Amino acid sequence: MRTSAVWYPFTQHALEPAMRRVARTEGAYLIDEDGAPILDAISSWWVVTHGHRHPAIMEAVRLATETHDQVIFAEYTHAPAEELASGLIDIAPKGLAHVFYSDSGSTAVEVALKMALGFFHNLGRPRNRICVLEHGYHGDTIGTMSAGERGVFNAPYAPLLFAVDRLPFPEAGREQATLDAFEAACASGAVAALLIEPLLLGAGGMKTYPASVLSELKRIAERHGSLLIADEVMTGWGRTGSLFACEQAGITPDILCTSKGLTGGALPLAATLSTAEIFEAHLSSDRRKTFFHSSSYTANPIACAAALANLTVWKEEPVRERIDALSERQRRHAAHYAEDRRFSDVRQLGTIAALDLKVPEGGYLAEVGPRLRAFFRERRLLIRPLGNVIYLMPPYCVTEAELTQAFGAIDEAASLIAAGRL
Repeated sequence: MRTSAVWYPFTQHALEPAMRRVARTEGAYLIDEDGAPILDAISSWWVVTHGHRHPAIMEAVRLATETHDQVIFAEYTHAPAEELASGLIDIAPKGLAHVFYSDSGSTAVEVALKMALGFFHNLGRPRNRICVLEHGYHGDTIGTMSAGERGVFNAPYAPLLFAVDRLPFPEAGREQATLDAFEAACASGAVAALLIEPLLLGAGGMKTYPASVLSELKRIAERHGSLLIADEVMTGWGRTGSLFACEQAGITPDILCTSKGLTGGALPLAATLSTAEIFEAHLSSDRRKTFFHSSSYTANPIACAAALANLTVWKEEPVRERIDALSERQRRHAAHYAEDRRFSDVRQLGTIAALDLKVPEGGYLAEVGPRLRAFFRERRLLIRPLGNVIYLMPPYCVTEAELTQAFGAIDEAASLIAAGRL
């Protein structure tokens, strides 16, 4: 057996089989070292939107390498970053005016938290509370772990994490409890911001809630002078059916975080967009009000070039039509299982479908999870259930036949588990 010095993410090395190597990628597929195609039904952790190695994005990357590598993003700037910032402001919810670059979804949210706290600090009326939804997940840095659901993900690091105010998830029929809890928290006058995944909680179990709840949360925040941070790292770039999920609620967040699909999945890049008001609170002849945040690879020119090409793909190709078609396919497939007793809470939002497999013990560490992954692996499918929560989030180039193949495997796995044979 081949050994590796690599420490892989979200992997228990004492239990997992040896990693298969991917030799190349193409469209909706990973091609492994033996030439076997594996359908990437989760877009390689939700990053690949149009499909692997989209020609226009790959060409933009090649061209960028002819003129740039990393450029310090202080004292100097470059065209890819400037043009991308303008392009993002053009397509983002109206009212967002400034773009701060970073490297990943986690850092985009970390930046947003610092912006929110710095905003009130610089105005001379500091607020120090952050509100979040229970079951949320925002990343693996200290700030984002603090804001995420406490549990197996972050238990060893509890001494480092700061407290946040957790609002109950707006379960169907109990949405008012969420709104009331946020109203009560804001009444203290200490809430700087509500950090929220709009419409869909990703790693927290693909849990969905109505756009009307998000709209009302924004109204409550405005009434109390608090900010709303939209973590659109996963929900952005068409995943929920619209370019950004916030559009469906008719709101403009004070701060919006984006990553994953920003480059079409080609290269790591993140951006945190803010209103002019937040930027101007950091604009001063007093250098102590500077926004003190950066990373060595901020606004990498090659990654920015990939993101610029992604914007062009959205403008020049029928991306929205592909999203609409995929959303309709997901709706039809999910509807087939709506009354299936093997599953519960069958749901679909835009290009995402999810269903909870009924097992004696659910949750992220449900024992059925590794067995499901192994089964899907044998069927040449990349599907990584969140415990007993099975979901599909494929790239937009996926075909009806490929989606049928994935749902067929889910159906087969559920039958085998029900019969005690998996």
